[in-house]
Amino acid sequence: MAADLHCHTKLSDGSVGIEDLIVIAHKSGIDTIAITDHDCIAGTVRGQVIGKRYGVTVIPGVELSAFDSEAGKNVHILAYLSDAPDRLEGICKRTSVARKRAGQIMMLKVAARFPITSEFIISHASGSTNLYRQHIMHALMDAGYTDEIFGELFHTLFSEDSESNVLAPTKYPTVQEVIDEVHGAGGIAILAYPAKFNNFDEIDKYVEMGLDGVEVWSPYNSDEQVEMLTALCKKKKLLMTGGSDYHGTYGEHTVTIGAYTTPQEHLDKLLGYKAKKKRAARRKEREAEKKEAQ
Repeated sequence: MAADLHCHTKLSDGSVGIEDLIVIAHKSGIDTIAITDHDCIAGTVRGQVIGKRYGVTVIPGVELSAFDSEAGKNVHILAYLSDAPDRLEGICKRTSVARKRAGQIMMLKVAARFPITSEFIISHASGSTNLYRQHIMHALMDAGYTDEIFGELFHTLFSEDSESNVLAPTKYPTVQEVIDEVHGAGGIAILAYPAKFNNFDEIDKYVEMGLDGVEVWSPYNSDEQVEMLTALCKKKKLLMTGGSDYHGTYGEHTVTIGAYTTPQEHLDKLLGYKAKKKRAARRKEREAEKKEAQ
């Protein structure tokens, strides 16, 4: 069966809870998902427990934010199957604190511009570990200033090219730091939706940093880009994953769970990747020992 390896819950910027997400997957015939909340691993254990109840395998995951200062671009790294996920708590907390600070600044700017209170905005982030732009937009929807999350008002408030935006700077770790943290936790580092932030030209550089794979099948990647990424991954022997980037009503795209998936062949490669790397490392050690003995 195919697997949707990119799903968000209310713990970050999704609109549905963990159990609701799993129930939707179950009723949609998707038997494997990954909960990849932004810079938050809080739902991993609960997701796996609830998943067993419904016969849905929940692969441990998290989507980590990074910034490539050389390219001037945001970069998101999906971390899967960490042996010691607690080791990612530090980097998650640092990013969460930075995001919370920026969220508060944006919230205050919006509350000053529209006749709504900060408390009203915060109430829309109930259950989340942070305050996201979607929560602010939801508050503005409920106040009657827009009828959609991602529309003209969103662009006015949150696009860098808008002269009247309310954006606040957020300090993210480097791509190298994120990849190193993922590997330090015994996890697998995958570049999320390269088309969203136009990360195509930097993939080779990230591979040199230790990147293990690329999210090929995504609502952000066009058919031509999927073809290009598939060829690139085969050439460089990178893992290939896919996922819907499901956020419920808070998503930039209208997608259902399972709309974009990781084919079984590539899911198997992901699940067996660490064992394969360990076998390769042991072979190298034996070869080195033989050379020394000669």
